Amino acid sequence: MKLVCSQAELNASLQLVSRAVAGRPTHPVLANVLLTADAGTGRLSLTGFDLSLGIQTSLSASVHSSGAITLPARLFGEIVARMPADSPISLSCEDGSEQVELTSASGSYQMRGMPADDFPELPLAQSSTPIRLDPDVLVKGLRGTLFASSGDEAKQLLTGVHLGLDDQGLECAATDGHRLAVLRLENSGEGRGAAAEPGDEPPLLLDVTVPARSLRELERLLSGRGSGDAVSLFCDRGQVVFQWADQVLTSRSLDGTYPNYRQLIPESFARTLTLDRRGLVGALERVAVLADQHNNVVKLSSDPVAGQLAISADAQDVGSGSEALAADVSGDAIQIAFNVRYVLEGLKAMGSERVELRCNAPTTPVVLAPHDDPTFTYLVMPVQIRQ
Repeated sequence: MKLVCSQAELNASLQLVSRAVAGRPTHPVLANVLLTADAGTGRLSLTGFDLSLGIQTSLSASVHSSGAITLPARLFGEIVARMPADSPISLSCEDGSEQVELTSASGSYQMRGMPADDFPELPLAQSSTPIRLDPDVLVKGLRGTLFASSGDEAKQLLTGVHLGLDDQGLECAATDGHRLAVLRLENSGEGRGAAAEPGDEPPLLLDVTVPARSLRELERLLSGRGSGDAVSLFCDRGQVVFQWADQVLTSRSLDGTYPNYRQLIPESFARTLTLDRRGLVGALERVAVLADQHNNVVKLSSDPVAGQLAISADAQDVGSGSEALAADVSGDAIQIAFNVRYVLEGLKAMGSERVELRCNAPTTPVVLAPHDDPTFTYLVMPVQIRQ
């Protein structure tokens, strides 16, 4: 294998694929990145794969002879990152050898790699018909839900985001058992499957739960992409593959049936409060300084007569604080308590100027949603107040 490529492009590509390299590899080769040079296409492909998450990207290169080798991701990345950005890098490896020479204007380095045959095969698209997703829609759906997924590995299925697609659009949902975020979006990609008959439920084209870690990397990659090409999604045999431009991300899917989250959302509410979102976020952040001293709990008390919502926290032996906000209050007065972090994360995921807080009783689920925007629903369970 012998090639010449740009330092900047090689460095950027290494930064991308290194995120899928195992931190504590079960096999030495999993700490490496796979390099595959193709003289026919004039491309150098880089792959990182930890057996759960895989990322592959490619860059243009002047390939004199094709070949493949794996190199230690961390060492290779640090050497390339420190080479001069204005000097091309040449990379050469004799056939059958595991010794790689890296040369730039600043000097040359020799590294010992491992054979490409030792590297596990990246699960790539098997089914012939991809599902097409609008990348902007997918990024928006992930940003609106990823934060609500669980970090508890014991709740395996809840550590992912559920993706559901029908001919009406894409729905992303995440829950950790304490709160639930659901975002429904129109998908302008070219979906697949038959259209529903009038009166029928639209057929599900996609129904899969993907680990949040994989989707965070997908969101990061798609946010930095240069093209607006649709994302092709292949879902087969416990694997999902996202493909666009010259990049591929593969991930295992999570086994099991995702909870029927729709039945958790109340159909009607006895009380509704409409408030300025930024004002509510600011007040919660200030009161949270005290709430953080004790148990993260803030109390919200509505006053229909005064048209106000009072926010308070009482940290025993430390102090207490309260703020009041103007609100359009519908229904009787209520006092309800929450983990302030859950409420803040939901509010920050919304882009609207005004939000609605809908509730029935101090112990039943509460829904936060953007005013006049039915696409996003954020449900959070109250904390029981001990009198």
